[in-house]
Amino acid sequence: MLLKSLEFKNVVGQKVKVMDIPVLEEGSTFKFMIQVRLQTFIASIYKEVSPKPSYSFRDYLKKVMRWPDYEQLFKADELKNNA
Repeated sequence: MLLKSLEFKNVVGQKVKVMDIPVLEEGSTFKFMIQVRLQTFIASIYKEVSPKPSYSFRDYLKKVMRWPDYEQLFKADELKNNA
């Protein structure tokens, strides 16, 4: 699975980095849910007065998603012949 990160400045002007954002295919069943959760997560960070310099979106999803959905989203695909 591909993961991306996002950097932005909050209300106070501090630089904040959000890491471990999953990149999903266009037809994925989780795409809409991840977009909405990412928007709410970034909005909550944006409004904080003293945020941490970096956050893990994966850890946030671990807290707010049902565990079977989380496992299905982040399941590791096995590679053939170590390729």
